[in-house]
Amino acid sequence: MPVKSETANTPESEGSHRGPEAVHQVSQWEVFKNRKRILRNPLPFHQEKFEQYGNTFIVHIGPGKRIVFTREPETVRNILQKNHRNYRKSELQTRDLAKYIGHGILTSEGDFWRKHRKMIQPAFHKEQLQGLIDLMYRAIREELSGLPEDQIIDIFPKMSDLAFQVVAQSLFRAGDFREDMNRIQEITEDNQKMLIREMRQPYLKWWFQLSGRIEHHLGLSQEARNILDDLIEDRIRSGERRGDLLDMLLDARYEDGSPMPRKQLIDELIILFTAGHETTANALSFAIFLIASHPQVQQRLYQEVRELDFEGDKLKTLRSLGYAQQCIEEAMRLFPPVYVIDRVSVHPETLHGHTFPGGTTWLLSIYELHRSPNLWDNPETFMPERFEPELRKKYSGFYFPFGAGPRMCIGNVFAMNEMMLTIGWLFQNYRITTPAKSLTLNPLISLKPGRVPVELHSR
Repeated sequence: MPVKSETANTPESEGSHRGPEAVHQVSQWEVFKNRKRILRNPLPFHQEKFEQYGNTFIVHIGPGKRIVFTREPETVRNILQKNHRNYRKSELQTRDLAKYIGHGILTSEGDFWRKHRKMIQPAFHKEQLQGLIDLMYRAIREELSGLPEDQIIDIFPKMSDLAFQVVAQSLFRAGDFREDMNRIQEITEDNQKMLIREMRQPYLKWWFQLSGRIEHHLGLSQEARNILDDLIEDRIRSGERRGDLLDMLLDARYEDGSPMPRKQLIDELIILFTAGHETTANALSFAIFLIASHPQVQQRLYQEVRELDFEGDKLKTLRSLGYAQQCIEEAMRLFPPVYVIDRVSVHPETLHGHTFPGGTTWLLSIYELHRSPNLWDNPETFMPERFEPELRKKYSGFYFPFGAGPRMCIGNVFAMNEMMLTIGWLFQNYRITTPAKSLTLNPLISLKPGRVPVELHSR
């Protein structure tokens, strides 16, 4: 992938310049030498190279295979927003991920994606989501009630269960299907671990195929699809309407008036389960840890929530959770659930004086963008005050916790409502402490924490 310098200067960040040097290259040998720690956690390797080479560099991963890494805000905006039509998702999503979770709005491209995004979008309009808030809150309260007190627990599995049940209840509203949902959750997590091994150990793909591991995980995917197919069939056969997301998806129509085929409906449901619960569980776990680690933040949050009536008007309650929202936004700055975004260019493009050919693979490091010292004051510090209403616009050009552009997360409002209600209720009822000074990061498809030890003390 030749890179031709067109001008003397390449910006280090907006308003400053790297100078005349070409984009730096990281050799395949260096990647191979670091393969074990990259497999465990690639973020420290990324960070070292950004510090060493600036905001954009190229990594060689195989013969003729290179990836351009960037945390340059203008480049990120160009790829996701300004010139998004020149970029598509990589085969990592459209082929490798899709083989496990299907071809839906997360893993599709082109006209197929636009058509289904248009169909599904109305189900996530604010007006539609208002009808789900009571349902969402009941699921949250049920999952949080009975948490162990005055002992150290790992809060991450609790948040994972909570987020999954919120999605399940919002999709299917009522019914005794927890066992089915738990099985889908197990399958989702097992398949993600397999995909990560395929991603980080591409030289072993032949073994994964030969040993039957990929076939095993594809069988798990089919098991999950069968569970959802039975639930859909039961709903259609009953003729019952519950006002949940499944009803909205069953009502969705193409421009010719035809409904979504069953296979496509199942693909979209699996993607909603996968994307809808995992990123929220991660963000909530990081937020709880950070708030627990900062007593002054927790006290201000408690002052906001202590008199709120969570059993009453939920919309009014959400409007009163401004500081809770700031805490969540700052947590997603430090630990963005979607920590990297990959794209492949369709046509050549010149960016900051360097021409990149069509077919160039880009990795946009949201994690590094959110921590860039050129963009943020005290970037490693948890400061919810950054997101005071009058300051939010200041960061709009380089803060992308839900992505950006036409492919911005369709469920961002749903997720924020869920997280605000969870954080508000939790800190109204508990003072939370943690013995940990930091967390182990586990970057998979999304940025997961390792163990998140906290101790809950009843208010």
